[in-house]
Formats: sequence, C-alpha cells, structure tokens
Amino acid sequence: MNFHRKMETMLKIKSLNIDNKPGKDFDLNDKIFGLDPRKDIIARVVRWQLAKRRIGKHSVKNRSEVKMTGAKMYKQKGTGKARHGSGSVSQFRGGGMAHGPIVHSHVHKLNKKVKTLGIKFALSDKLKLGKLIVLESSKSDGKTSTLKKKLNNMGLNNVLFIFGKKVDENFIRASKNIINIDLLSYEGLNVYDIVRKDNLIILDDALALVEERLL
Repeated sequence: MNFHRKMETMLKIKSLNIDNKPGKDFDLNDKIFGLDPRKDIIARVVRWQLAKRRIGKHSVKNRSEVKMTGAKMYKQKGTGKARHGSGSVSQFRGGGMAHGPIVHSHVHKLNKKVKTLGIKFALSDKLKLGKLIVLESSKSDGKTSTLKKKLNNMGLNNVLFIFGKKVDENFIRASKNIINIDLLSYEGLNVYDIVRKDNLIILDDALALVEERLL
C-alpha cells in the first residue's frame, strides 16, 4: 500500500490557519485533485443526486378512481345531445383526469465509478479555480461574530467546510448562525454540496481521509 502511494504524483498546496496566515505544505494526490474536470460528469452526478430528493407524489385521480354514479346521464336518444354514459369521464366537471401524473420515483441508477469520478472532478475544479483551501485545525471561542470576522478577512462568505473524525464543538456552534456556511463530514462528501458553494475548505485532519475514501 505504501509503495503505491509513493508512486502517485503529488501536488503541493500551502495551508492556511483561521487567521489567514500561511502554514505548512500539504501533498494533494494528483489522481484526485489534478484531473482535467469534465463538466458533463459533474452535471450527471448532480442530476442523479437531485433526482433522489424528488418526492414524486404529484398525482391526479383517473376515471376509475373518481367516486361518481355509473348510471347513464340521460337517455340514449331523443334529447338532441351527444350520447354519453358515465359522468366520471374527463370532459365533465368532477370527472377523472385522462393521462395525468401518477405517483412514481424519479430515482435512477448511476455507476459507482461515475459517482466517485464526479467527486474527483469537482475537487480538481475547485483547486484549478483557486477555490480550495486546506485549513489548519484551530480552536474557536464559539462566538459567531469572531468566526464571521475571520472569514471576512479571508474573503470567504460562501463556504463548505469538510471536517474529519473530530471537529471542534465551538467551531460548529459558531458557524451555525452564519449564512452560506455549511459543515460536512468527509464521509458525506458529494458533488452537489461542493459545486453549490463558491469555496471549499478541507480541514487538515480530513484531507487524508478524503483521499483514502476516493482511492
């Protein structure tokens, strides 16, 4: 395992701390962060994710579901009107809808390799755009105003934070009341949440976990 890791090409990135000061260098795996992003794959994965969220409960009653007498509306002949049977047909008020929507699932299958590739492309795209930051873990005083001020000093106002197995509870508390700031575990890393935010911040202890998950 270690041998293969050595053979992989690495990219260098300078980390930052919450005070916007440079920290140590980190290696980024080229097979994850150094790809040429394919927008079609990213869009395909996003469509798959959003399709799973659609409830699909929109429906109407058809002719067989409408509660209405089955008796003939009026006699067959002699009225000067068209010949009609049941009043549950779609052309009458209260009748059933013809060819209307029915309850169904919008979920469709997507190959696991495509899902993983979509995340890699999304991460590579953020890096190429200069929108990816590796943040050195730092303690927070738990105050929203303090964290917001520090993010403003870094020029960040629409951010997704990726944390590892441990995260500072004060940091979570401080970020909850800041609009457009989301926190996500490395286990839940996904394409939609990456692309919908302007910046992506990966905490230093989560970086290795992200790479391990995607390799």
